Amino acid sequence: MQPLSGIRVADFSHVMAGPYASYLLRLLGAEVIKIEPPGRGDPMRNYGGDRRYDGMAPAFIAANAGKKSIVLDLKNPAQLEVARKIIAQSDVLLENFRPGVMARLGLGLDAVRALRPDIIYCSVSGYGQSGPLRDWPAIDNIVQATSGMMSLGGEEDGPPTRVGFPVVDTLTGQTAAFAILAALMRRQRGGGGDYIDVAMLDATLAFMTSAVVPYLVTGKALSRTGNVGYSGQPTSAVFTARDRRRISLGVVQQHQFVVLAKLLGREDWLTDARFCDPEKRREHADAMLNEVGSELAKRDAADWEQQMSAAGIPCGMVREVGEAVSLPHLAARNTVLPITIPGLPQREEVHVVNAGFSMSHDGPGVSDPPPRLGEHNDEILRWLGYDAAAIAALALQASS
Repeated sequence: MQPLSGIRVADFSHVMAGPYASYLLRLLGAEVIKIEPPGRGDPMRNYGGDRRYDGMAPAFIAANAGKKSIVLDLKNPAQLEVARKIIAQSDVLLENFRPGVMARLGLGLDAVRALRPDIIYCSVSGYGQSGPLRDWPAIDNIVQATSGMMSLGGEEDGPPTRVGFPVVDTLTGQTAAFAILAALMRRQRGGGGDYIDVAMLDATLAFMTSAVVPYLVTGKALSRTGNVGYSGQPTSAVFTARDRRRISLGVVQQHQFVVLAKLLGREDWLTDARFCDPEKRREHADAMLNEVGSELAKRDAADWEQQMSAAGIPCGMVREVGEAVSLPHLAARNTVLPITIPGLPQREEVHVVNAGFSMSHDGPGVSDPPPRLGEHNDEILRWLGYDAAAIAALALQASS
């Protein structure tokens, strides 16, 4: 009995932010019915340059394991009626069209509440359902720019730098899932249905609170610091080890610096007027960086990582993604989950990422693969009460 067992989600979302939200709900046990348009379905099914994966692109797999797929043309009255029947028996409706699209399709908030008064209706969009920017189009890198996130990345004297993966999409999906869970709890306590308006810009600024609030308090924006940590300490930076692997340190507190100095055999730093306290180290950052860099160049990165971590010094090798997901630690914590996708190129046994937390009882997880386009058409229609003749008359598209 996972936390969301018995909860049904009518998922009209596509690409990443919305599907990632419903994926998190699926990991917690919800049934997610993915409503896809005819043709090629969710655009993420065919994302990327390797056409062998069309229909089941890696980016699609990332956010859709365990869901059910039905193909509906929402401009077709008979198929729109199927969508209405799904909604009437769902606890949550999730969509991420441009503001106003669902209303034009006849699936706006009032229409949906007439079908299911206590439904949790969640809309995800770039800038929200209200405000001057409401109708502006937005994707991940645009919101990274608009929010100020991009201005914080990169070297101090270099250009702004985009975070190297769709961080806005995924954090927006997490925000939507969090809001849906809160609304479900409120409903369980007798509060009825709810409408949730999630904007990528709002979610990003909330995610950036450690940078946004200091500006709101002081009026001074943070500057780009490259690979130096948020603290500005030169001992919280990236260095190059003997084997040319890079290693990141997070020595930001005085007691950590004392341990570092002793481990490196550089107790002289503790009495050096340039390095004896955090403020002095910031004032003489270049000298401190050079001193630490010289010491770390004497051993391989993996050796430093083991020694420093054992000593309580925050430290980590800069790994490629492939190295990170191969860590035995992740398998021990059920962080990545095995699934089988029949017919997938190269290998059918692959892994997806879990929810990022564990629970003592019936925690998050999924074992079923992402659905083929329209894979569950007949199953869903039968559940809704359509007989064989009615199913044939609808002639819903499905992938071969």
